[in-house]
Amino acid sequence: MEVEVSQSRIAKALNNVSKVAASTRAGLPILSNVLLRASENILSLTATNLEIAVVEYVNAKSISNGTLTVPAKLLADFVSNLPKDDVNLKANGDKLAIKCGTYKSTVNGILADDYPELPSINENEALGFKIGIEAFKDAVSQVIVAASSDTSRPALTGVYFNSYEGDIYIAATDGYRLADRKFVEGVDQQIKAIVPASTLRDVLGFINDSMDEVEILISDSLIRFRLGEIEVTSKLIDGSFPDYRKLIPETAECTLVLNKAELSRMTKMAALFAKQSGGSVVCEANQEKQNFAVCAVASELGENVSSIDTSVEKDAKVTLNSRYVLDALNAIADTEVKFSFSGKLAPIVLRNNKGNDYTHIIMPLKS
Repeated sequence: MEVEVSQSRIAKALNNVSKVAASTRAGLPILSNVLLRASENILSLTATNLEIAVVEYVNAKSISNGTLTVPAKLLADFVSNLPKDDVNLKANGDKLAIKCGTYKSTVNGILADDYPELPSINENEALGFKIGIEAFKDAVSQVIVAASSDTSRPALTGVYFNSYEGDIYIAATDGYRLADRKFVEGVDQQIKAIVPASTLRDVLGFINDSMDEVEILISDSLIRFRLGEIEVTSKLIDGSFPDYRKLIPETAECTLVLNKAELSRMTKMAALFAKQSGGSVVCEANQEKQNFAVCAVASELGENVSSIDTSVEKDAKVTLNSRYVLDALNAIADTEVKFSFSGKLAPIVLRNNKGNDYTHIIMPLKS
C-alpha cells in the first residue's frame, strides 16, 4: 500500500476515527489501531470497539492498493503535527513509512488479516430515511439528556427510535424523567430500535459545517449513520423500552406559560440553596398572587424564593430535582415554556409554548 494525501484532510479523519479506537478492549490490542485501506484513489480509515465502527473516506492518490493497521492515537498525534503538505504513506510488511517534506517516520503496525470483520447492513431489507443535519442535532440533543447511565438497565441507556401515527419519534428516560421528540415525518414502515446514547454522542461529535443531512439505515440489530464521507455503524441495544406514551398525562390541572430564561435563572438561584437536600426545589403556582415561585430552604445556608408573574387558573405545588428542571429548559428551543401540573405526585410536563413536537416529563420528589 502506498498513497499520497493532504495533511489537513487525513489529520481530520484520524482525529475522528481515533476516538473510537481509544476505547480498547483488554486482550485485543489491534482494536487500538486504525485500519488503513487504499483502493482506487480512496483511502479509508476504520476503527471499531466491536460495539461501534466508524469509517471515513478520504480522497488520495493511490500509488498501490493495500491494507495495514497502525496505532490510531500515535498516527493521529504525529500527522496532526506535520506541516500542511502532501503526506506519503507506504506500507512495507507490518510497518508504515510516513513522509511529509523533510519529516520522516516509521510506525510499527499489525497486518490487517487479524482485524475484526466490520458489521454490515442489508440495504434492501433495512429501513432508511434522511434528516437535515440541524434537525438531527437539535432533536438528538433534546432527547439524549434524559438517557440513563445505569448499565444495569441497558434499555434505558439508549434512545428509542419508534414509529407512531406515521411519523418517527425518538425518546429517552432514566426512570425519573422522559424526553420525547418527533424526529421524521411521513415514514410508513414500523420501527422499534434502541440506539446506544454513546453512539449518538459520537455521531454528534463527527458533525461539521460542511454536512447537509444524515442518512440513517436501521436493521434488526444494527443502525448506520452516513454523514458525508463518514459512516458510523453500531449495534442496537437488545431489550424492551417502556411503553412511555402511557406516562404522558393527557390533560393538566394547571398550565402556565413562563419565560424560559427567567425560569432558568430562578431555578439556578434556588439550586444554590438546595445542595444539602439533593438539589430539590419547590415549584408553586399561586392563583391569588397570579405568580409562579421557585424556592429552596437549607437549614445552614438559609432560604431562597424567586417568583414571576403569570396567569394562574389553579393553585399547584410540586417538588422537583433542580438539575432535571435545568436540563429540560436547556433542551427547549422556544423562549417561552409551557409548565403543566397534573397533581402533587403526578409528573410535570414541559413543552415549547409553540408546537408540541417536544415533550419533557419530570417525576416529582416526595416533599
